[in-house]
Amino acid sequence: MQAVAEGTRWMLRLDQGQDLFVALSDFAKQHEIRAAAVVSGIGMLRDFAIGYWNGSQYVRKDIAEPHELVGLHGSIAEADGPSVHLHAALAAPNHQLVGGHLMQATVWVLNEVLIETFPGRTFARPIDETLGLRKLDLEPNRLSPAP
Repeated sequence: MQAVAEGTRWMLRLDQGQDLFVALSDFAKQHEIRAAAVVSGIGMLRDFAIGYWNGSQYVRKDIAEPHELVGLHGSIAEADGPSVHLHAALAAPNHQLVGGHLMQATVWVLNEVLIETFPGRTFARPIDETLGLRKLDLEPNRLSPAP
């Protein structure tokens, strides 16, 4: 992986064979990033899983064949280490798109990823019991308002 920073922005190049989630998590640990937005990403992925939230659980689709990564977005928060949440749109060889919650992925050829960080902040991702999902909390250390 290569990474370069300009202010609060980071441009990453991930290389073939890297686990996308491990690479982004390791990057966040190395640079002590506890709050960030994954602004964009392009390249190719293989051996990936896409999920669709049906209201109670993710319906998972595993795809082994390489696809063009035409859109990648998400966030990085802190939840006992970096918590990487991504959504992706991917194009098949027949130009059909598949997309949703990215659950796992391996970089094929390369990925170019732009990340915007929020220095001095920590985003959290606690479980929301009413939804059954981890929900991004932008201000986990704020005091609750008085009743």
